[in-house]
Amino acid sequence: MKIVVTGGTGFLGRHTVWRLAASGCDIVFTGRNENVARQVAQTAAGNVRFVGIEHGSDQGRRALLECSSSADAIVHCAALSSPWGTARAFDHSNVRAVREVLEACKANRIGKLVHVSSPSIYFNFADRLQIHEDSPLPSPANEYARSKRLAEQLVLDAAMRHSIILRPRAIFGPWDNALLPRMVRLIRFGRVPLLRGGKALVDMTYVDNVVDAIEAALALPRNPVDALPIFNISNGEPIEIGDLFGRISRSFGLPLNPVRRPYAAVDFIARLLEFGAPLAPGWEPPFTRYSLGTIAFSQTLDLSRAREILGYRPRIDLAEGIRRTVQWWHQRSMQQ
Repeated sequence: MKIVVTGGTGFLGRHTVWRLAASGCDIVFTGRNENVARQVAQTAAGNVRFVGIEHGSDQGRRALLECSSSADAIVHCAALSSPWGTARAFDHSNVRAVREVLEACKANRIGKLVHVSSPSIYFNFADRLQIHEDSPLPSPANEYARSKRLAEQLVLDAAMRHSIILRPRAIFGPWDNALLPRMVRLIRFGRVPLLRGGKALVDMTYVDNVVDAIEAALALPRNPVDALPIFNISNGEPIEIGDLFGRISRSFGLPLNPVRRPYAAVDFIARLLEFGAPLAPGWEPPFTRYSLGTIAFSQTLDLSRAREILGYRPRIDLAEGIRRTVQWWHQRSMQQ
């Protein structure tokens, strides 16, 4: 089976390349960083090939059409994921890129597409528990969420016989350069802000569990009958943000200094930063309303559809996922 993995030099993408190659699939993976691509290819146990692509560009469109010829499936992991950015940048990386993937599927008669989306489209600065895939979607909280929602709609409108959308929540694990590293930096900074008492429930997902879901989606013979082909993915272990910081600090052997802050005051500062950001092109606020909101408000996902239709069961629990990530972190630190 030949599978194209877009964004194969990224965090989730590289894990997907490694797993699918190890299972015997012929893998073509895309990305922009050739140095990282060599590392991914050298550590893959199977047949892999890298194609350098700037997704969302004319070059990317032509290159994807060519490299996906004779492919059986595309796993679309490539995306710009950030709490801050311009509408143009997100449209380029998250919306135009999906258009080129769908065009490649149509032109090359590729029967399967797994599109990795985001639960950010659920977020509305309020506590939301056990969110179902059919839940009404609020107005997008930022440009990233807007672009991911548009990308999903493009996939749905294409009405492919087999296209699955996954919404994995807060992915972490080895090679993560965003979620856990940011939390560790905050702990090392010495003053961890606990908003609204630090009681917000958050879902996280160990990266191997997301790849399990991707494999399960690829194994489905067709889209679910009479249901949206969309699935929430998480570890299914909601944890209070204050407890999560405590668990991470203990795992990394770092002292924790939590500081309670009134959410309204910090949110006001974030509004000022976002208002002033356009006056300094290229500058990114140290925190945004959205990034603060994700640790101030509860958001947990209902996994019943993924369990029932995909047979999804998180194999790696939160404690084991953190242990594996810390072990990788220390090993990498010793090698540098």
